[in-house]
Order: sequence, then C-alpha cells, then structure tokens
Amino acid sequence: MSLVIGRRELIVGGVGLALVPGAALAGPNRLAFQVFRNGTKVGEHVVAFTGDDGARTATTNVAMTVKIGPVPVFKYKHQAIEKWVGGKWVSVDTTTDNNGKVQKVSAKAMGSYVQIEGPSGAVRGPADALPLSHWNQGNFGKPLFNQQEGKLLKVRCTQVAPGHWSVRGDAEIDDFYDASGTWTALQGKLEDGSKMEYRRI
Repeated sequence: MSLVIGRRELIVGGVGLALVPGAALAGPNRLAFQVFRNGTKVGEHVVAFTGDDGARTATTNVAMTVKIGPVPVFKYKHQAIEKWVGGKWVSVDTTTDNNGKVQKVSAKAMGSYVQIEGPSGAVRGPADALPLSHWNQGNFGKPLFNQQEGKLLKVRCTQVAPGHWSVRGDAEIDDFYDASGTWTALQGKLEDGSKMEYRRI
C-alpha cells in the first residue's frame, strides 16, 4: 500500500510573487480539510497558526487510514512545525509515521543556504529554498523541498488562474486559494493513479 502515499509531498504539507506570511495568515487561525482518495474519506489535514507578524508558527497534523472494507490496510500520520520570524521562514521540524516507518526531517535557514537533515542524510539547499507548504502560496516559485524525505524537489509551479496554482514534476498537485490568499482546496494524483482531494471543513 506504499503507493497510496507515493507522492508524499502532496500530503505535506500547506508562487511567482511571494506572499508575505503575515498576509497569508491574516485569515483563519486554523485550516481544516477532509482528505479523500478516489472519493472515499481517508482522513484529515489540519494547520493551526500561533503568534503574530513578528513570530509565527504553523503546526500541521495529518492523519489518514486507508481501508479495504472494514479492515485498515494503511495508516499515515504526519506533523510539521514551521516557524517564521519577521516575515521570513526560519525552520521546520517534521515527524512522519508512514505505515509504521518513522521518518524525521529538520531544516533551518542558515543565511547563505538552507541546511536540511533527513532520513538519507544532510542536504544543503539554496538560500531561498522553502518547504512545500500548501497553506502558503508564497512558497511557490522558490526552490522547494519535501518535508517528509528532506529532499529538494524537481517541480514546476505555474499560476493557472488567480488563486489556482499547478505543481508538476515530482508532484502532480493543484492548490486553490481565495481572494485573501487563504488555502481552500487541493487536488492531486498519486503514483498508483488514485486521486487525492482536500475539502475544507
């Protein structure tokens, strides 16, 4: 069942013109989504924001269970704690339980580069690298890294229309935002061909 979450960057989570984090967080202090795979609800994705424009923390929690009939066959949990200071990203720490396989990633902005420590070892990213956080469309257009595996992503981010961003390459994702920049929905395709959809609640 590993193919269910084959494109992990789709889950971990929340382009072009950078959106200042303070503006991105000017809306709700909490974003919650039901997660569907091929039309069946498999879990929830919640992002909670604390702090102010000077120092903000975005805490993401994802929990999913895929079943065949009544029997759970795949379980996934992910937590990411992302910190911003003065409108700039400074760090993220994540823990992922991918059906019993636990992975941890820690990344920090170091001034002239971004230091990423993941399951495969250390990676040094460019100074403007950011985590693929779907809640903040301001991250698109910058070098992005996978928060679960700690690897730089090969993706192309395109603004299809106002509030609609397409991510293609290592991921196949469409993210949607309202006029205030608040994340409202996600649609994606996983490696096994199944469709993933986020519906805000």
